[in-house]
Amino acid sequence: MSWMKGDLLSKSRRLVGGLAMREPVWLKAMEASPPPVFPRSNGNLKKIVLPEDSYVRRFARKHPEAKLVDPIKASAFIPDPARVYGCRVLELTKNGISEDDAMSVANMEYLAERKEKKKAYKRLKELAVLQDKTPPPKPYLSSKKEMQIQEKKPPTDPPSVRRLVNQLKQQKEVLLQDKPGGTANQDHWIDE
Repeated sequence: MSWMKGDLLSKSRRLVGGLAMREPVWLKAMEASPPPVFPRSNGNLKKIVLPEDSYVRRFARKHPEAKLVDPIKASAFIPDPARVYGCRVLELTKNGISEDDAMSVANMEYLAERKEKKKAYKRLKELAVLQDKTPPPKPYLSSKKEMQIQEKKPPTDPPSVRRLVNQLKQQKEVLLQDKPGGTANQDHWIDE
């Protein structure tokens, strides 16, 4: 199918030249000013590598639970912990600290921050219990819990529909009791 190769201009020229179609109105204008041709890659795309990527991979291996919780927030302004860790290690190594020491310092900072967040969540939970409110969602869910949340099936009938059906059934029973000798078939109710 060599006739399919090329851009719109070359395809239409071939189709018009082969009398497969009439010459379109726009063909002469397009030949006068052809669209730009963008260079194509021959499959030799270079992988984008950032300087902190090696540290990010090490962090992900060391702390697999710290992966992105919500994939929607992947492009948020707040970077994920692995990226913060990698940038912090780079910053410390630029200041003259050895790589191993920089990694241990950044790891201690991450663990301290995580501990503070857990303490803050515990305090929020206590306050919610004191105020008789529902506690906020956990900031760090286990991977098993995350998958269970994602796989949760929505209910087939919303609760409002069930409530309406129950109300209609009650009204039907009340009307049947009020009418002397009335049955469900004499009324214009649909039996469910």
